[in-house]
This record gives sequence, C-alpha cells and structure tokens, in this order.
Amino acid sequence: MTKYDVVVIGAGAAGMMCAIEAGKRGRRVLVVDHLHTAGEKIRISGGGRCNFTNLRTSTGAFLSQNPRFAISALKRYTPQNFIALIERHGIAWHEKILGQLFCDDSAQQIIDMLLVEMSDHGVALRLGAAAENIEKTEEGFALTVGGGAVGCESLVIATGGKSIPKMGATGFGYEIATRFGLAVIPTRPALVPLTFEIGLLERLSAITGVAVDVRVSAEDKTRFEEAMLFTHRGLSGPAILQISSYWREGQAITVDMAPGLDFFDVLRRHRTETGRQALQSVLAQYLPRRLAQHIADTEGAAGNIADANDKLLRRIADAVNRWTVKPVGSEGYRTAEVTLGGVDTAGLDQRTMQARSVPGLYFIGEVVDVTGWLGGYNFQWAWASGWSAGQAA
Repeated sequence: MTKYDVVVIGAGAAGMMCAIEAGKRGRRVLVVDHLHTAGEKIRISGGGRCNFTNLRTSTGAFLSQNPRFAISALKRYTPQNFIALIERHGIAWHEKILGQLFCDDSAQQIIDMLLVEMSDHGVALRLGAAAENIEKTEEGFALTVGGGAVGCESLVIATGGKSIPKMGATGFGYEIATRFGLAVIPTRPALVPLTFEIGLLERLSAITGVAVDVRVSAEDKTRFEEAMLFTHRGLSGPAILQISSYWREGQAITVDMAPGLDFFDVLRRHRTETGRQALQSVLAQYLPRRLAQHIADTEGAAGNIADANDKLLRRIADAVNRWTVKPVGSEGYRTAEVTLGGVDTAGLDQRTMQARSVPGLYFIGEVVDVTGWLGGYNFQWAWASGWSAGQAA
C-alpha cells in the first residue's frame, strides 16, 4: 500500500486548491481524477477565459439550506487572495460587468498555474485513474486508485456535481457521503436554460435568437437584471440562468423587457406627441425589431398609435413590462453550469469542511450544498472551500 497524508478525489478547482494548501503545510498529497485532464470545467468556463471570481462576493449570492455556512470560508479566502495568486503568476485579467473577473487570455492559464503550484509543493497527480473501494481504517482511509492500494489519514471529496455529464460529471461524491452516513440535499440543475411546451415554442418561433435586456423575477420575488435570449427550446441568457436556480416546476416567471420604464406611460406619450407613427415602429424604438413585430402582431396592434385606445396600450404595456410565462422544465444537467443541493452542510464543520461524524473526511466545492450565482461566485466558493480544507486536512 502506498501511503499519503492526504488524498484528494477530484482535480477541479476546489480539489487542486485544497491540495496546494495541504502541500504548503508539508503534507504528502495525492490528487486523483478519473478524467485524463485536470480542470476541465475551468477550461471551458467564461467562454474559454475563465470567470475566476467576483469582486462582489458575499453570502447573499449563494443558495444553501444554511446560507450562513459559507461565511467562514468566504471571509478567510477572498477574491483579493485569489487575485494576488494569479498576479504572482503573471496572469493578466480584467473586470467585465457586475464584478465578474476574467483572464485576458486563456482559462488554460489558471489550470497551468494550479498545476505549477501543486508541483512546487510536492503534490502527486494521478489522472485517468478511478478511486474505488473506499473504506475507513484506524489510521484513516484505504482505497484503490487505478487498481493500486492507497492509504491516507485525510480523504477530501472534491468531485463536483452532476452538471455537464459529457465532461465526466457523476454523482460519485454524493454516493460517498451517503456511504459514510452524511445527509444529501436533493440535487437539481442550476444556472440552466428554461424550456417551453411545443405550442408556446411555435408561437414564439419568429423571435428565436432575439436577445433583450430584461428584469426577470420568480414567484419568491428574487430578481435579476441582465440579458435574456429566446431560443428554439425556450429561454436562455444570463438573466434566465440566474433565475433558474430559484424557479421550480409549476411556477411562472415574470419578465420586464423594458426595465426602468413604465411602458404604458411611454405609449401614451407617443400617442400624444407622435400619433402618426405605427405602433410597431414605436415599439421598435425600445425593443429589438423582431420582438416589437411579435408583440404588435400578438396584441393586434395594427395602425397608428393615435388610433389606439388605453385598453390596447395597456395590453401592449403588460406584454412588455409584465410578460408572465410558465416554463415546463429546464435543459437539465446536460447544459446546467452547476448543481443545486448536495452534501448537507449540517454535517460539516464550516471552518474546515470536515464531516462532523467521520474524522478525516472532507467535502469541498460543488459537491456541497452551496451554490453561487452566475458570474464567478462558484469558482470563489471552490477556492475558498478548498483553501479551508487545505488548512486542516
């Protein structure tokens, strides 16, 4: 049996960060992953530029059965800490919008940085090797890695969630938690496009591909103001991905396609000041042309705006400011950026991420019931939870 102080299962953002920190403490660390490359979700993130953190990180941007659980890790390892790390490696970055930070060049720079840090601190890496037959022992844990026997004092589960299975995502981490008696909050796709029934899709077919800035809200009144995209399956875009984490089957969402404008007042002003304009032309001053045409056609808004009564203008205004629609589902784990739910935080120590009932067993990153908003928050949770476990494992 080959013995290590720490074995980390999962060579993603959280797992590699944990390994680096444990290695800094002089611990003998092995990182193992069934994939043949490290950091695959890092590589594809942010359109290939990696949205690696968010300057606005706070616990209010995370969903969990216990929203306060993440406070300790996020306060102890901040976005500024990660920025300092990448700057030491000469990685140029920029802020895009809403505090979102991206690499100027490629996401591969982040992966390379983590691999260099692991190597510099003596971390061993085994890729394309499955971790199996995990058992608790008097000394810690025993398992097989790629068929070989391995022992360790501390075992860290950093296997992520179920999102994007084509990249190797599985429910393995949840299985380990259950095997050792930890509760798992039921999981569901998050940060995912929403889908419509076929009849509604047919009625919206003329505006497939149209994007518009919106304010979208779910029935619990949570609101996001970003871009929305009409797709051949339903709705996507940042605003929809955000609200998908709060939406539940059977609920409606409400979309304001002219946030900040009382569109009924806008239309009445145009009726007075530019009455000879066609209603469709007035709409097109505030909305994409195809969307303006669709709303005009749907509401029967032909002719000049001077000829429209208040009842018609109110219908059009509601279609713009308060379009309420009920999705039938989401695109699922296939396209979900993250997984909602996971290992119940009630069973974990918030400072170390160690299982309270199983000394030496740690859970970090997406496998835990902590899910961030779109825009770098989930990476910051990965860095922070990995860092926290790395101080103790």
